[in-house]
Amino acid sequence: MAAWVQSCSVQGAMNPSDPSVPTAPVKQANVQLEVNTTGELRSTKTVMLVAPPIAGGSLQIIHLVKSGTEVKAGDPVIEFDPSQQEYNLTQNQSDYEQAEQEIVSAKDNAAVQAAQDQTALLKAQFDVRQAELQVGKNELVSSIDAQKNQLALDEAKRALAQLQQDIQSHAASGQATIALDEEKAHKAKLAEEQAQENIKNMRVISPINGRVVIRQNENAAGGLFFGGMTLPDFQEGDQVGPGNNVADVVDMSHMEIAAKVNESDRVNVKADQPVDIYVDALPGATFQGKVKTIAGSAGGFFFDGDTGQKSDVTVQLEHPDSRLRPGFTAHLMILGDRLDKALTIPREAVFEKDNKAIVYQKTGSGFEPKQIQVRFFTEGLAVISGLPEGTQVALINPEQATGAGSKAAAPAGPTVGPGKP
Repeated sequence: MAAWVQSCSVQGAMNPSDPSVPTAPVKQANVQLEVNTTGELRSTKTVMLVAPPIAGGSLQIIHLVKSGTEVKAGDPVIEFDPSQQEYNLTQNQSDYEQAEQEIVSAKDNAAVQAAQDQTALLKAQFDVRQAELQVGKNELVSSIDAQKNQLALDEAKRALAQLQQDIQSHAASGQATIALDEEKAHKAKLAEEQAQENIKNMRVISPINGRVVIRQNENAAGGLFFGGMTLPDFQEGDQVGPGNNVADVVDMSHMEIAAKVNESDRVNVKADQPVDIYVDALPGATFQGKVKTIAGSAGGFFFDGDTGQKSDVTVQLEHPDSRLRPGFTAHLMILGDRLDKALTIPREAVFEKDNKAIVYQKTGSGFEPKQIQVRFFTEGLAVISGLPEGTQVALINPEQATGAGSKAAAPAGPTVGPGKP
């Protein structure tokens, strides 16, 4: 990283012997960079438990485990009143049995009709044959009788053709009736199976091992919300809409911390860096973790300790602990790089003037402002470039006596990343 110094003119520099201007030298030091921030614990494996998506109105909770209960995969967490579905099951079973009886009846009727049609067909065919035999005798009878025989044959054939059409119609009608009854039975069977499945779904089980977290009942507010309003958790007896999320099961063995760091600190944070974790709800306990992910930089002015822009950081806990809960607040100390023989000055020796980082370098005739590059801030030191070791710098602003208007720099974060000229 290039170091640079730029002189700045100042009028009325104070006498170096003035005891009201304390100084400190530029020193070499081994510096451990740290980034301090806060975050919130969360689980990376959470399963939502919802009311079964059943049409027909809301469902009533008749059993609900308490929030914080440890459950194993397969344990029941929520039970809804199954009475409506049990009634539906009884009705569907009755409809199915009736449809089955109607199918048997329709098949019997079709069989009877087919037998009657077959008998009628044989008789019609016999009548046609008899008429044909009579027509064969026309040469031996009078013309009038011959005409009668021919008319009788024509009528017998017409009756046979009509009967054959009627038989086809009877068969098609019988099959259609049977198909309708079979479809009715099929629908009733599907409805019966759906009712059985719905009854099974009235008992919601946990698919994983974890801890139950009961959700707030937003229906309790009647759709009206206002600031500061606290909603009660779901409880036994509440009505729940199908598909509503009633509870979560959180796997406590997969915990991480979501945090944000200032953009000025982002350059000091890298994946796999060790992190000391202090949880507010567990005073005195220290947990270990490491940086899992760090979001890309969003930019910002280098010397502003809090530009308002943040980078997301995820910290993975090294070892699970049963005392930790999602939602706990934690203070994080991310241990960054170690700088050996870095040039440092006290943090209070860095000032801001015209949005530039400066120090007041002691000279033979007073103090001269020097624009510098601040590489990092630690809790009490500033790691800089641009001044030789041993240079004396002022710890207070010597221009205050002349009203020049410089002010001490006070970046919000404990560390600030490399600057740009």
